[in-house]
Amino acid sequence: MSGDDYGRLAYLGLILVAVSGWLIAESRTNLGKTARHAAIWGLIFIGTVGAVGLWPSIRDQVMPRQSMIGSGMIEVPRGVDGHYRLVLTISGVAVDFIVDTGATDVVLSPTDARRVGLDQASLNFSGTARTANGIVRTARAQVSDVRLGDIVDLRLGVSVNSSEMDSSLLGMSYLQRFERIEIAADRLILTR
Repeated sequence: MSGDDYGRLAYLGLILVAVSGWLIAESRTNLGKTARHAAIWGLIFIGTVGAVGLWPSIRDQVMPRQSMIGSGMIEVPRGVDGHYRLVLTISGVAVDFIVDTGATDVVLSPTDARRVGLDQASLNFSGTARTANGIVRTARAQVSDVRLGDIVDLRLGVSVNSSEMDSSLLGMSYLQRFERIEIAADRLILTR
């Protein structure tokens, strides 16, 4: 912990002591009831911290991202943000994607490109792409294998964005490999 962290911790401790002192002074006659209320609020606080810490695991159980519904068929529920999200394994690394039918290519963020083993120093960022945030520089690359459930594609061409992105984009260069793309009842169904 840094000096700033110790300072914040001391400040929070002082606030806790002040609030606790005020509660004790105000409810001297009924300390048992005050202690019960303090315990309840403490448990609520601990439960909230635990839920926030475990949210990624809870989210995947409550709102699954994708599931195989048959051989070569993947069902993807619409996310709370309105997007369809898929997790593909690229060169052995799980990568989160937003399905983007408006994107021509599979576009990797710089972070995801590094994670799957693409050396950005050796990439030639000579291409450009028009995005909602303006024009960005891109580099062409190739990944050895892409897996989505039981579907495997070898040597897939991708674009690497020069600027950071919230998520990598799964564009038409990959989606066109499916025989059928269907959206029904807030579900995206990909069939190969």
